[in-house]
Parts: sequence; structure tokens; C-alpha cells
Amino acid sequence: MRKITMALSAVCLLFTLNNPVVARASSPSPVYPGTNVARLAEQAPVHWVSVAQIENSLLGRPPMAVGFDIDDTVLFSSPGFWRGQKIYSPGSEAYLKNPAFWQKMNNGWDEFSIPKEVARTLTTMHIKRGDSIYFVTGRSQTRTETVSKTLQDDFLIPAANMNPVIFAGDKPGQNAKTVWLQKKNIRMFYGDSDNDIAAAREVGVRGIRVLRASNSTYQPLPMAGKFGEEVIVNSEY
Repeated sequence: MRKITMALSAVCLLFTLNNPVVARASSPSPVYPGTNVARLAEQAPVHWVSVAQIENSLLGRPPMAVGFDIDDTVLFSSPGFWRGQKIYSPGSEAYLKNPAFWQKMNNGWDEFSIPKEVARTLTTMHIKRGDSIYFVTGRSQTRTETVSKTLQDDFLIPAANMNPVIFAGDKPGQNAKTVWLQKKNIRMFYGDSDNDIAAAREVGVRGIRVLRASNSTYQPLPMAGKFGEEVIVNSEY
């Protein structure tokens, strides 16, 4: 009897393995959808440039005023913003309207910000050219600030090239940076946000996009190149 039972079990197993309908029914669904070479090769129609190409485009041009946004453009400053939200408004963006947060952020919390390598390369290039460097930020102005010194130290900017940080603030219904780009006669402006590129375009300034790091607290990530602007390769760090 035992031999008959074993024989029947073997027959059933053989039937299961050779029956595609049964086999498919018992197979788990694929975890990943997979990809193909066409998808891997697909690239967005973006005007990519390198720092070397930007430098080459400036050959023969006299020194000029150039501007940089700060957060996610020259500094990965998410640690300070992350801390500010946890302290002043957990789960909401209300901390960005709190003067106490900005006083902290503008007076020491950038010691936890990481200078971006693309910013080191860009500032070095512009210093070599003799350009005057401005930092124009959407941060709120505070009674005191150490951001200017932090940036000068981080990027080794000589006093002759360095200007105090301009705190343009956030003014509803208007792009506060445009006024400063015009006032300081800034001819090139680097930024990670749509607001930065829009400000440059509005006043006829060459706006160049720097990629925002994917782990930035400033979400959602902007769509680089959406205005047809130049976008710096490998500029997320």
C-alpha cells in the first residue's frame, strides 16, 4: 500500500511540474517590473553644461558681478531646517515664518550645513576671473548673521571678491530676488529652485540651474531644465 501511495504522489508531482497552467498559478507575482534598454537610454531634453564649459563661455569677458542662491545651491543646509521644524513646528512648515528659527539658522546652524562641491568649483572659477560674488537668499533677515563669514570661510573667498549676504526674504506675490539682481547689476545667477531661474529670466540675467540633492528637506524636487536654462551636470552634491 505504501508503495502505491508513493507512486501516486510522484505522478501528481510530475503532473504539476509539467502543467504550465498549474505552474503559473502557483508562481509568485514578480517583485520588480523590470526595464529595457530603451528606457535605460532615455534622456530628458535638458541643456546640460559643465563648469568648464561655463568658464569657457566667459573667455574674453571682463570681471562681472555673479550671484548665488544659498540653500541647496551652495550649501546642503537641510540639517538646520530639519532641526528647526522639529523644535518650532513639528509636522508643519510654520517654523519658516518664525523669527526665532531664522535667528538660529542665520547665526550658527550653518556650521552643520555641508558645502557643495559644485559650489567650490564655481566660486574658485569666478574668483580666478576676478568676479564679484554675491549670495542672494530667500531667508528672512535677522538682527545679526554669521552666514556671510561661514560662506567666505567655506569657499575661501577673498575679501576683495566677497559681499555680505543679501537676505531677500519671502514676499507673497512677488519674486524678491529680482530687485537685488538688478540693484547689484548681477549678470549671472546660480540657483536650484524655479524661483531662482525665474528671477534671473525676469531681469535678463543668465540663470544657471544647480541640482537639488534628492534627500533635501525642500520637497518636491524641481524639474531642472523646465525653462530651457542651462543645468550643471553632477551638481546635486
